[in-house]
Amino acid sequence: MPKQKTNRAAAKRFKKTANGGIKSAHAYTSHRFHGKTKKQRRQLRGTHMMDHTNLKTYKKLLAK
Repeated sequence: MPKQKTNRAAAKRFKKTANGGIKSAHAYTSHRFHGKTKKQRRQLRGTHMMDHTNLKTYKKLLAK
């Protein structure tokens, strides 16, 4: 049976952590900041951990 290929689009957007989680950038950060509060903009900076409901799907995409 052939090896599963890594989805290259997913590999560029998500990173696996040592404990098996997946971290990614926040959504809603590319434009239209005038409609968001300062608090929203501040909290959208940096990365966040992916929710456990999506982990199984995205781990398959990142299989190496």
